[in-house]
Amino acid sequence: MKADGYLARVRHTRTSPLRNDFTYHSCAWLVDLSTDQAGGKRLWWRTPFVRFRAKDHLGDPTKTWRQNVIDFAAGEGVDLSGAGIQVLTGACTSGYAFDPLSVYWCAPAGEPPVVIAEVRNTYGGRHCYLLRTDRRDVATTEKQFYVSPFNDVSGSYTLVLAPPQRDGFDVTITLHRDGERPFVARWQGHRPRTPLERLRFGIHAPVAAQLVTARIHWQGVRLWARRLPVQPRPSSDPQEA
Repeated sequence: MKADGYLARVRHTRTSPLRNDFTYHSCAWLVDLSTDQAGGKRLWWRTPFVRFRAKDHLGDPTKTWRQNVIDFAAGEGVDLSGAGIQVLTGACTSGYAFDPLSVYWCAPAGEPPVVIAEVRNTYGGRHCYLLRTDRRDVATTEKQFYVSPFNDVSGSYTLVLAPPQRDGFDVTITLHRDGERPFVARWQGHRPRTPLERLRFGIHAPVAAQLVTARIHWQGVRLWARRLPVQPRPSSDPQEA
């Protein structure tokens, strides 16, 4: 299982009902799932701090990560059994895993490409969207999953999902509601190029998942302190655990 590491930057822009804009730095990995190996492969120079495990993602934790992607797509009527699959994701760092978003680019032989967006929330829920991108690498879908306590499940997403390159990636998700764009998230990254960037990556990588979770909670506290109304979770949340 091959994995390339990136220095990543995440920017969240909320415009309604109040404005909140923040950026934080993190790590991301492009993992090649084209071979059917079990989850848990470690990056040799970060052992035992960074791991990739099937149980941290969609599907049956007793199966391989790749097989779970294939099984999910089959349930949506798409055959990925012979497809090349790459996923842009986080990792289990120092024994803890939390990936708000993992994006799978799947290339079935002789068929149009498929993208799967796997979304997690801090309540332990997970939901996957199977997407078809156009020639501009853009996809649209109705919002179906409760992610933030400050956003309900109404609206739709536009996602810009250009396949990542070895040198970098750029993913943008825009929420549309009532003719507005109340929330935009942009996830960008590049390979560490300088000794200083490689040092930053090496220091950040072993605790990347912990820092992501801490920043999400911190922003939630800030929004709550500004009296942004909390939206109740749906009683029948359409998620897979």
